[in-house]
Amino acid sequence: MSRIGKKIIAIPKGTEVSNSDGVFSVKGPLGTLTKKFKQDIEITIDTENVTLVPKRETLENKALWGTYASHVMNMIAGVTTPYVKKLIIEGIGYKSEVKGDNLVLALGFSHPVNVPIPKTLKVTAEKNIITATGIDKEVVGEFVASVRSLKKPEPYKGKGIRYEGEVVKRKQGKKTA
Repeated sequence: MSRIGKKIIAIPKGTEVSNSDGVFSVKGPLGTLTKKFKQDIEITIDTENVTLVPKRETLENKALWGTYASHVMNMIAGVTTPYVKKLIIEGIGYKSEVKGDNLVLALGFSHPVNVPIPKTLKVTAEKNIITATGIDKEVVGEFVASVRSLKKPEPYKGKGIRYEGEVVKRKQGKKTA
């Protein structure tokens, strides 16, 4: 049994939820999100709540039950309050700026790195902090993870790109005799 799937999901005021032919859509003050779900999980929409119940008790349906409940919660939360993720760039000469639809990064390579920004995101770069804001949690997380993977923080000096609040374990380095 899924603990997350059993929970009843509340629909906040000003948010419309609909489900037709496996396509679940949420419309709120910040925008609209749609996602296609398998028909194995039955999604019931009341006036103020959304409940999910598997149609058959199979191993795959038990796994999908909690996953779909989590997706629905994230979609409802995203259209009411946007998701915000921040990256911190550390290192001498490491810079970031937004030029049009691209995030341009100087990360110590021989060339600047251009990362295309998805249309649904709003990205700002101030000093050494990159902020990505959007209504879809998956898109925000995927974009931030792809930017971080360009130059992960290294353990000796801590140079690289890290999440805000991420702790980089530091190593001691060489000892002199």
